[in-house]
Amino acid sequence: MTRFDLSRRSALRMFSLGALGVASSGALSACAPSSGSNSNGGDTGAKDFHFTSWSMNEEAARPAVQKIVSNWEKLKSTSIKTTSYPYNEYLSQLAVKLGGGQVTGAVQLDIAWLGTIAQTGKLADLGTKAPEGHYTDVALESGTYNGKQLGLPWTTGSIGLVANGKLLEQAGITKHPTTTEEFESALRELKALGGGLVPYAAATKVAQLKDIFPWMQTFGCTLLEGNRVTIGDDASIDAVTWYKRLYDERLISADVDRFDARALFAQGRAAFYDDALVGKGVIAAQAKDKKLADAMQPVARPVLQKGDIPRALLWGQVIVIVRGHGQDAATEFALHTTSDRKTVTDYFEQLALPPTTTEGLEDPKVQGDTFTTGWTDKITGTATSSPFWRFAKNSQIEEAVAKQVQAVLVGSATPKNAMREAGQAVKDLIQD
Repeated sequence: MTRFDLSRRSALRMFSLGALGVASSGALSACAPSSGSNSNGGDTGAKDFHFTSWSMNEEAARPAVQKIVSNWEKLKSTSIKTTSYPYNEYLSQLAVKLGGGQVTGAVQLDIAWLGTIAQTGKLADLGTKAPEGHYTDVALESGTYNGKQLGLPWTTGSIGLVANGKLLEQAGITKHPTTTEEFESALRELKALGGGLVPYAAATKVAQLKDIFPWMQTFGCTLLEGNRVTIGDDASIDAVTWYKRLYDERLISADVDRFDARALFAQGRAAFYDDALVGKGVIAAQAKDKKLADAMQPVARPVLQKGDIPRALLWGQVIVIVRGHGQDAATEFALHTTSDRKTVTDYFEQLALPPTTTEGLEDPKVQGDTFTTGWTDKITGTATSSPFWRFAKNSQIEEAVAKQVQAVLVGSATPKNAMREAGQAVKDLIQD
């Protein structure tokens, strides 16, 4: 279990106890409204407003975000009160403050949290404002919940495959594998290099085994159709059977999560691993070989059959607006922060977080970063959000599936039985 899971669960307990003004935990079901009639009160037309974020709590991100805030204050002759919490505590802290009516204005959110916060019924519908930003379709999707545009996308990326080009070259692999069969063959060629190399530092610890979902989708499992859970079908069984084969042949390794994978890759001991775009900066900081970052290559996830669409999990941040005091000004701030060309390109230069607008992505500053543009084209272009994010018990859903996949890997369950158990567990969690 991760610290993030604890924070999320803490928040959800607060929701169910009424801290956020809902009548019962049932209000957090998938059918809950995305906005409601209640408001935090105050003058919606006030020029001053609050901005709540976790980035202002991080040493690396704080200067870039503070610059955006300060520039807006000067431009509009207004004042923004900022509040920040550490990322791992953010959701639970936000739950408490939002429930007490102490949060108004603009709020930074991880896209995985949008469904949870939307179900409080306190977010403004930004559907009429979003077209002004000229965001990409994928970016807009990240801020949508139940058909309503509740978030303006600040940065949009994805979780995808990264390759060490040097190791691929050593193994005689001249082009990226495009099918699972080609991928498996490439991993065997990499294993033949010896030296303790992990061909694919895939997630095998429960905390990160949600990475199996894109592979399940690759094999044809839809995960969820409406409210019907499809985990347990033949495609999901095939995916986990394939993953088990990689494990048994030591093409992937035991007890690996994202942090372990980054460490192995930074040491030159892994040829492929899954990460977000920000992983390049992490690897650059950790690697003794300062040229390793230049050898990093974004790879479209291999497909089952040629012509299939590569699967990737959407990743990113949005800014939402809490209805109440300063709502109008906070909305204009959010629009400016996420779509003004100079603002988003400066933000990219400082933090390497890609813009969400067509204009921003076409800026020479962004286009000059071939890793970012390659990632956007190969991975983010076909990324989709998790179908489970709209459920309050998303983290428990991910954990239930992860435990069953791990049981398969260690040999205590068959793929067929494990996936059927996982599917039933997800059904029960959705219906709670």
